[in-house]
Amino acid sequence: MDLDAAYRLNPRTALDGPAHCCERRERCSLGTPDVVRFVRALVMHASVRDALDAADLGGTSRARVVAALEHLAATGVIVAAP
Repeated sequence: MDLDAAYRLNPRTALDGPAHCCERRERCSLGTPDVVRFVRALVMHASVRDALDAADLGGTSRARVVAALEHLAATGVIVAAP
């Protein structure tokens, strides 16, 4: 995953169902509610790195979010913006 690239939620992916499960702490395929909020906020930033910096995450949390984003990109939930 290129942290200097912009990523967006794949328009063909419905995030509402999985996000609802995460918010209720049920079986969540997206990781944590924080990751869901982060994915929704990606559209407001020019790059993943900008979004990470704006979130002001600690080192461990940042690494977890990046790992979750890499998984979401690999599975097509988020895609590089054109």
